[in-house]
Amino acid sequence: MTLKLYVDRLSQSCREVIIFCKLNGIDFEEVYIELSKRHQLSPEFREINPIQQIPAIMDGKFKLSESHAILRYLACAFPRIADHWYPADLYKRAKVESVLDWQRTTFPRGPDSFVFYSVLAPTVGLPLNTKAAARTEKNFIASLAMIESVWLQKKGRFLLGSDQPSIADLSLACEIMQLEVLDEKDRERILGPFKRVLKWLDDTKNAMAPHFKEVHSILYKFKENRKPVVHSKI
Repeated sequence: MTLKLYVDRLSQSCREVIIFCKLNGIDFEEVYIELSKRHQLSPEFREINPIQQIPAIMDGKFKLSESHAILRYLACAFPRIADHWYPADLYKRAKVESVLDWQRTTFPRGPDSFVFYSVLAPTVGLPLNTKAAARTEKNFIASLAMIESVWLQKKGRFLLGSDQPSIADLSLACEIMQLEVLDEKDRERILGPFKRVLKWLDDTKNAMAPHFKEVHSILYKFKENRKPVVHSKI
């Protein structure tokens, strides 16, 4: 039975699951759950995920939500997945888990929140909020400094000094890619000072070509089509 992915590609958590499947030759059916129209709140989708969030998957009768849990499941459930994605070695796996946990506890106040308050809020009927965007930008910049100084080591091209990407590289890169919907000057202002992060991001894109670029093309289309909106003073 074909794996079903319930996703909206505007969500970075959804993109990472799609990219992982494409990179590893996992056959899947992509079921579009349009966030801007709140399809995730429908009674039909509640049967898939009672929490009513995406991404979610259905593998036969098995249902699962939360992108990191989904990535772990896919890496273990499907054959011939290369070990570097989610290492079997206990110590290496624990290090990957440490990055994933850090991302979940730190980055909700990072790129996703910043881009939401400064660009995406109108897609769900909310005003832009410059004050909230400024607060989250400060947190995000602190997180980028942490990536640069802690998670990116001198040896290896990827997180934790690895020579090949893990699901932590994929997830973190997809989240940072949210910045692609910003004006170029804003993106450069935030990311420009972090040369090692930029190099790692380029290496990650190249290692996951062509699927990384193809799945992220929706961000460039969104950027081209979005209309200027008035900022809130809230």
